[in-house]
Amino acid sequence: MKGIVFFLAIFLIQCVKKEEVEPIQAKASYASHHQEALSYCQKKGMSTQFYYLLDLRIPSGKNRFFVYDFTKDTITHAQLVTHGSCDVFTPNPQRWEKAQFDTRVNSHCSMVGKYKIGRRDTSSWGIKIKYWLHGLESTNATAVERVVVLHSWNAVSDTEIHPEVSPLSWGCPAVSNSFMRILDAQLQAESKPVLLWIIGN
Repeated sequence: MKGIVFFLAIFLIQCVKKEEVEPIQAKASYASHHQEALSYCQKKGMSTQFYYLLDLRIPSGKNRFFVYDFTKDTITHAQLVTHGSCDVFTPNPQRWEKAQFDTRVNSHCSMVGKYKIGRRDTSSWGIKIKYWLHGLESTNATAVERVVVLHSWNAVSDTEIHPEVSPLSWGCPAVSNSFMRILDAQLQAESKPVLLWIIGN
């Protein structure tokens, strides 16, 4: 009996330690990105309250759109986001999960790099709201020309669906309707431009 109790105690301690370690590791994995983002925003006169980090190295069925609060030094939201189709719509999981990048007009691929979130506008998708994205680097300079915008889409889930995959876009980072309402409220409340940073392979 004592052996069983001892085993259970060790098991519970290990579980608690695991729960404590995982958030720290997740936070630390983007520490350099958060530091670079804050420095960039300070230099460019952008919001130093929060920014959006999209890690397209993560499979599309997992949360990879992160809202990072500079003042609290923490990720406050993590949700799904689409990546570009590169005109490959056949549901081949290997192609759908791995984002590909191209700046050319009509490539329908995603583009890495830092963006300034611009004007709020009407959309044909989701909750009918979109935000123009202005590419700030050579890797995303065609964002406006390609109409790569932040918007919602009814087809995007509110929860992780991995090993299933999220639908593909024409290069836009599209999120769920409910998440878009959260982002929209944040963006409308912020007087300075907000940074959106897409990272990939």
